[in-house]
Amino acid sequence: MANYFVGDIQGCYDELRRLLDKVHFDPSQDTLWACGDLIARGPDSLSVLRLMREMGPAGQTVLGNHDLHLLAVAAGIKKYKPRDRVDPLLAAPDLPELVDWLRQQPLLHELPEQKLLLTHAGLPPHWDLDTARARAKAVSKTLKGKRYLDFIGQMYGEKPDDDRDLDDEVQRQTYTVNALTRMRFLHLDGRLDFASKLGPDDERELVPWFRFPGHTLLQTHRLVFGHWAALMGRTQNANAIALDTGCCWGNHMTLWCLEDNQRHYQTALD
Repeated sequence: MANYFVGDIQGCYDELRRLLDKVHFDPSQDTLWACGDLIARGPDSLSVLRLMREMGPAGQTVLGNHDLHLLAVAAGIKKYKPRDRVDPLLAAPDLPELVDWLRQQPLLHELPEQKLLLTHAGLPPHWDLDTARARAKAVSKTLKGKRYLDFIGQMYGEKPDDDRDLDDEVQRQTYTVNALTRMRFLHLDGRLDFASKLGPDDERELVPWFRFPGHTLLQTHRLVFGHWAALMGRTQNANAIALDTGCCWGNHMTLWCLEDNQRHYQTALD
């Protein structure tokens, strides 16, 4: 039995299948954990969603920003750009079922015995484990509810960028989405920054979230995440495991095995 973690798939179906073949992935014994952003930018988002859904318990994912955006697009609230290459997905007869499956997926996975946490973008440095669990669970409850589109319609924007003085529950959930699916850099006072997409050493006024002083959970857990292709899998922190290596941008896809700490790569085919 093995646990494999894969970085942002983003519609790169063929690369994913080749990686799974390389490690002889067996869905009857092994589990694939995806870092979110299953769709967009790559050529076959539809096949990726269908595969993950059909894998059942062997295919686990957290939600990424592109996955959440699909919920808004499918409801007519937002639009995808042509470069996202999701027209076949939006025209698929099983789109409603795929959207319903997506909104059942969490923002946070926890493997307690291994002291490992999985989110799309990371976790705020001032959260402890109980806070992370509670905040992620609250958003999941909203997304699974009948009125989830009310939340989806207002979750966009760059505020709130801090939750330490928030009393409003909707605002707290919006911050949670921003942090867990969009976070890269933090301001020196801990506020989220949404503008910079540079590498971690290219900003002087900002701090990568995983280098923020005194990050609570990085002292006790390994945090697996994607979202930040500019890292190319490097954080210089053994407890911050970055897996987005920009396959949809022509680089490669990364699959990491928990049990033997080995990384496997597949060069982009598209």
